[in-house]
Amino acid sequence: MIEPVDSSSIARQVAAALAEDLGAGDVTAALVPASQQVRAQIIAREPAVLCGTAWADATFKQLDPAIRLDWQFHDGERLAADTPVLRLSGPARPILTGERTALNFLQTLSATATAASRYVEAVAGTGCRILDTRKTLPGLRLAQKYAARCGGAQNHRLGLYDMVLIKENHIIAAGSIGAAIATARRASPGIPVEVEVETLDEFSQALDAGADIIMLDELPLDDMREAVQRNRSRGGKVKLEASGGVTLATVREIALTGVDYISIGGITKHVQAVDLSMRFEFAA
Repeated sequence: MIEPVDSSSIARQVAAALAEDLGAGDVTAALVPASQQVRAQIIAREPAVLCGTAWADATFKQLDPAIRLDWQFHDGERLAADTPVLRLSGPARPILTGERTALNFLQTLSATATAASRYVEAVAGTGCRILDTRKTLPGLRLAQKYAARCGGAQNHRLGLYDMVLIKENHIIAAGSIGAAIATARRASPGIPVEVEVETLDEFSQALDAGADIIMLDELPLDDMREAVQRNRSRGGKVKLEASGGVTLATVREIALTGVDYISIGGITKHVQAVDLSMRFEFAA
């Protein structure tokens, strides 16, 4: 079961998107008679993992609750090219008005889910899990995090509030890795503490200081293997996360070093929209 996004959050995101597009009103849709009824379908023009159905639902329902929606697939399901995804019918004007907003949500979130699924498939059987990051589109954090889950990835921290992530500048400001971790334990008790390291020496410092998770940022593969062995020799209690410059061509080799996680900003940052289109089938 993929944990959904709260419906109120979806409603707010859709309302903002519609307001941005509509302005004072859809002057092109006004060319169509108000009584015009249509049947239409949204078609996936390329293979993809579907995501964003709730956002498309909210788009059309906010415009006119009389629009009828019949989804042929659910979020997280795979689509073949030239597959009808949604059949809809009702008043022509609001369907035309909502077309672009609905497609924008669907094509962006399906792209995120599809990208995540490719990385998940690439590490299948290794025991390593793919994580997303905070490199999301502003205002669509929860939506893209949901899309990553639809693609089989796991969420890293949702924001700045649910995990301490100590990076280079935090370490410089705090004075050392050990001091940064100690301060984090005092200031935010009970919250997981992760430290980003760039060398094996920094890794050992983070291990000694009791980090919960250590992020290996762009370490060479041999150093990742060494870090895994050092952690295992200490009981393997600390989770190891690889990050930085990961591609589909390199992700499996990284997973085979024995790290627990690989975080990939490109899942949400470098998405290429899935090709989806709406076509009218019938007008009455």
